[in-house]
Amino acid sequence: MIVLPSLVTERIESVKAGILSSAVFGVMDGMIILTNSYLAIELEVNFQQWQITSIIDFGWHLAIAFISGFLFGVTYRYVIRGDRNSHLQDGAVLAFGLVRGFALIEGTTLTPLWLLLVIESIISFAFARFSLDFALKFKLIKPFV
Repeated sequence: MIVLPSLVTERIESVKAGILSSAVFGVMDGMIILTNSYLAIELEVNFQQWQITSIIDFGWHLAIAFISGFLFGVTYRYVIRGDRNSHLQDGAVLAFGLVRGFALIEGTTLTPLWLLLVIESIISFAFARFSLDFALKFKLIKPFV
């Protein structure tokens, strides 16, 4: 007889995946925000999405990053299930990265710098993915059954 995990167990594992992904994504995004703000000042680039004007802006941006990372972690766990299909893994990262990156540039004048925001989002989600893959490999988080 096959014993299936309870719904509560699955939810706990999803929350663990979300928290790990949120932490990794938040740290990556925070480093990117600070780097971009520094570069905008040093290079005197007037690109609104790169400029953090107050600690409240920084906190707001980080809060959104943590929520995005959490949602990615929960979704990623369900998307890959027990399957090791690299197309699903890459597709999840690309989908989340493109949606978040394009949302960041919505309503702005398109410049070559907007492409960097999309690439940064994809890279941040890729780091979150690799941390989740690591946790799944070493059974720190159980895959969805």
